[in-house]
Amino acid sequence: MAKKAFERLLLQAVDEALASLGDSAKQAIYFHLENKFKIERNEIPERVEDFAEGLQKIFGVGAQFLEILIMKKLYERIGQPLEWDKSKELIFAEYVAAARRSFQKERKRS
Repeated sequence: MAKKAFERLLLQAVDEALASLGDSAKQAIYFHLENKFKIERNEIPERVEDFAEGLQKIFGVGAQFLEILIMKKLYERIGQPLEWDKSKELIFAEYVAAARRSFQKERKRS
């Protein structure tokens, strides 16, 4: 149950972050992810590393800005503060995994 809830929140965060670029851009990104990288939208929670790699190939260095925006939206949705060490390289999949653990731990408490 918590797994599905987290996956839904992650997809909402991705949608919201990509929508900040405009709806056409969001649709184009999903199109490229699906056709070029074989990652369907609903597979993103299970294929976070592949998703991040696809963003890197589409946007190059600019992908990091999208990853940070997705993380801000995700952490906002799970009710946790996003904290990262800006002196270290952002590894998107690690932040998603940390958010998942935090979300599941919080769900067990309540």
